[in-house]
Amino acid sequence: MTHASQAIEPSLRLAFDVTRTRVVLRAEAGFREDFVALVGRIAAGSQTGQLSAEVDLDDFLAGVGELAAWPDADVVWDKALAGLVNDVLDDADTAERRLASQEPGVADEIAAGEVAALLGPEWAGDLTAFQRRDIARLLTLRHGANFSVPGAGKTRVGLAVFAAMRERGEAQRLLVIGPKSAYESWRFEAGICFLQPLRTSVMDAGPDPSAEILIVNYERIGRAVAALSAWLRAAPAMIILDEAHRMKLGSSGAYGAACLALGPLASRRLILTGTPAPNGARDLESLLSFVWPGHGKRVVADAVGGGNLAHASSVLRPLFTRTTKGELGLPPVSTKIRYVDLPPLHREIYEALKGNPSARSGDLEALGKAMLRMLMAATSPALLAEGSTRYEPLAYRVEPLPVSSEESLGTLLRNLPEYEVSPKYKEAVQVVAENASHKRKTLVWSTFVRSITTLEVLLEPFRPAVVHGGTPDRDEQIRRFREDPECMVLISNPATLGEGISLHHECHDALYVDRDFMAGRFLQSLDRIHRLGLAPGTETRVTVLAARNTVDEIVALRLSEKLEFMGAILDDPSVRQLGDLQEDEVTTAGGMDAADIRALLSHLAGAGTDGRKAPG
Repeated sequence: MTHASQAIEPSLRLAFDVTRTRVVLRAEAGFREDFVALVGRIAAGSQTGQLSAEVDLDDFLAGVGELAAWPDADVVWDKALAGLVNDVLDDADTAERRLASQEPGVADEIAAGEVAALLGPEWAGDLTAFQRRDIARLLTLRHGANFSVPGAGKTRVGLAVFAAMRERGEAQRLLVIGPKSAYESWRFEAGICFLQPLRTSVMDAGPDPSAEILIVNYERIGRAVAALSAWLRAAPAMIILDEAHRMKLGSSGAYGAACLALGPLASRRLILTGTPAPNGARDLESLLSFVWPGHGKRVVADAVGGGNLAHASSVLRPLFTRTTKGELGLPPVSTKIRYVDLPPLHREIYEALKGNPSARSGDLEALGKAMLRMLMAATSPALLAEGSTRYEPLAYRVEPLPVSSEESLGTLLRNLPEYEVSPKYKEAVQVVAENASHKRKTLVWSTFVRSITTLEVLLEPFRPAVVHGGTPDRDEQIRRFREDPECMVLISNPATLGEGISLHHECHDALYVDRDFMAGRFLQSLDRIHRLGLAPGTETRVTVLAARNTVDEIVALRLSEKLEFMGAILDDPSVRQLGDLQEDEVTTAGGMDAADIRALLSHLAGAGTDGRKAPG
């Protein structure tokens, strides 16, 4: 093909769009056929005009090699896009060299012993051997991921990487995106890790222009992308995503889309999470797409596609660092599952609820609601009945009434606490009482707030502290549990207290009244009482309650499979072992993925029938 030899305009322009999550390609008129062919090879169907196209950043970076075939050398790149492409390609080369090397390290790898000198004279934080190792590995790559377990000091490691960037002159400010529960940790660590504490600010109405460390939560970033973009552009910056699994939906979720838009503005990107793949490979693809756009997603897909997780682990290992529970030197945790049997009326109502045809309609919203109903019903169907207030606790009778054969199931559901005590609640009271008799405090987990308020009443003799989303004095409740010797139990839900708080000095027993399908949240909650700093010889015990022949067994199976996958990807047997809970002898009576949905539908399809009308 013949092209205009004296073109005034460049033959091809490449730049970010306004969201910085897509790349705009524009060609000169004489190159239309070449342009169509190029776009077809990178991302078919992305043309917006005869000489223009918009391509998702991941697709563009994955296919950037196709530009080598462009027939003209006069190509103009947006500076920021060119810098991002070079970063990704450099990190890909480094990772491949590390993987291909048969030696413990390669020429460009930093030794752990060199870390102290790299952090500069202002660094004052103590570092463990495994933290120095993790920092060295992260500094080898321009961008990185730290998948160390909770309690391994990922916050301090992140600050140390930032200190090294400041010392090199590559970053002057740090944006931390994380949950609100992590604010305290970041402010504390930023205050003690530097001889002169860094100016640290939690974003309120807008970013503090003088902040050296700016902290913002995931819920706020979607509305603040423009303001945060300006803050990042004002000086060389680093971004850290703390509890990065919050953006596991990637560009299809509000958190992920905002993070992906901000990522290219930073000279260094780092993600921190102990649960990088709570539901499988797609979660990991989203996280690594933030760190290495284009490269990360492709590597995960290629590594996991064959189904050999041991091979996938070896392929992915150069891309992240991880300190395991075993490396922390913690005493082992004892994990057991206690099965309880549903009493007759409880079972009858549960089976009727399971037979609700709307739950099997295929509608995802209906399935989600059905899953929550079944989880509640496995504990007590009465949780489904409306109370006089939103979180009214169930009122159990000291002497249960006899069941009338004339009552409908709907009426019996509402009045169930008058006839039967939930076997899970009965078991929970027994476990807490047994622990209290040995001066051991118990952390009790339940997904539902009404279940929490019910347990608060049943456990009243043990002076319970209670924390859920509507708790006005959360800090006071936690303080009382930590310091009051008569407060023997803290009742909470993983959605509220699953991250960002340490209770391992005061409590060594956790009890799960119920669990949902969210493996990451389960792992995070486990680590509230089993983390770095435990005294040698401390016995940590975790007990899970499950009702036989209910959705509890489906949840247990799916969590086991998810933890097996995650542990295999991370090459961490301690994670896999958590999925295989040992059954404990009992002497007394949301976030679903496609596989969760299939398992739930199979459970619902096994519904029984009875003579009474199902509750509405």
